[in-house]
Amino acid sequence: MTRRTEWPTSGAAAEDGGGLDPSRAGEGPPRPQQKRRGGSSAPAEDTTADPVERARAICLRLLTGTPRTRQQLAEALRKREVPDEAAEEVLSRLEAVGLIDDSAFAQAWVDSRHHSRGLAGRALARELRGKGVESEVVEEAVGRLDAEQEEHRARELVERRLPATRGLATDKRLRRLVGMLARKGYPQGLAVRVVREALAAEGEAADFLEEYLPEG
Repeated sequence: MTRRTEWPTSGAAAEDGGGLDPSRAGEGPPRPQQKRRGGSSAPAEDTTADPVERARAICLRLLTGTPRTRQQLAEALRKREVPDEAAEEVLSRLEAVGLIDDSAFAQAWVDSRHHSRGLAGRALARELRGKGVESEVVEEAVGRLDAEQEEHRARELVERRLPATRGLATDKRLRRLVGMLARKGYPQGLAVRVVREALAAEGEAADFLEEYLPEG
């Protein structure tokens, strides 16, 4: 008699691996279990098990406490040589019950990384695409950040970094601060303007800073 596969629902997933936790969207995968002293490490994965059950177990383990995109899970299954048909069945089912939700993942990622790391829309979009999130979903999530929010966060980042640049030549201060914002994905025009205004407020020569005004 064929054994029936029991699937978790979005409201009862905690036992098998939990649902999406936006507050932990920026974290990496759980650390592997360390080998105990005087004992053996966790048992090796049973590669002889039914491929659907094996794929399900792998996905739920990876989803424990850490949301993942569908592509991230698909790649994990591929590395473990799970047959494509079994992987597709499991991924589609987990998506149907809400344990895989790329839209929720993207929104949580944007919120977390913008506030904790100060990343701008361009950097966030690049990260999400790297995780396999579709372009439309990326644009929707990143689109929640408007120009005013980005400028406000850029000013906060500059204010936080300003003290560390005091004592340096003006041009070096400006380059370092603008470079910091650029690495976080802020447009050059916005970065230069915000840094220039912050330095001018500290009494740096206005005529020198005028040379670094963005074009247009």
